[in-house]
Amino acid sequence: MVLLPAAGVLLLACGLALAQGKDTSPAGEPPGAPEKVSLLAVGAVAPAFGLGDVTGAHYSHGEEGSGKPLLLLFFSVFCDPCRAELSVLQKIQEKYWDGRLDVAAISLDGAALEKTVAGFAKQERYAFRVLLDEGSGRQLFRVADSYQVTEMPTVYVVDGRGRIAYAGKGRIPQETLEEAVRAALAE
Repeated sequence: MVLLPAAGVLLLACGLALAQGKDTSPAGEPPGAPEKVSLLAVGAVAPAFGLGDVTGAHYSHGEEGSGKPLLLLFFSVFCDPCRAELSVLQKIQEKYWDGRLDVAAISLDGAALEKTVAGFAKQERYAFRVLLDEGSGRQLFRVADSYQVTEMPTVYVVDGRGRIAYAGKGRIPQETLEEAVRAALAE
């Protein structure tokens, strides 16, 4: 019987702390919270991958000797910042249409929404590849997990040697991406 009043006092104290906006967890993290995962570091080897695109064609990146830089975006069609970032990719694709740069966006919407993603890409008339990530064993998304994607949008620029040249989360200004692309093309 003594536990009930003690539990009530504890709940009341926690409720008051939350109502006042105070953090009651140690170090600002909820108990059992997973560690934050950082993006792949600049200079790290980019994971090789192969995926199908919305037209059914297969795309691979990371084969020996490809030597072509890649601008890569992880997105969802339901993410407004992702849609804005897709427009930036389209502008960069149009600027570097000469084939020196691969541009690809990987949808994390899942197999159930494959037709939705394909319709969206067609409607927006994207000139770059729109790929569909897939689950594999214990991983939710085979490619996104290998690139340590935890937020959308996430953008990588991979240089011609297959190394990460730029990594960013959230909205990235077009100028920043173009600068990273120019640097990757110059190598």
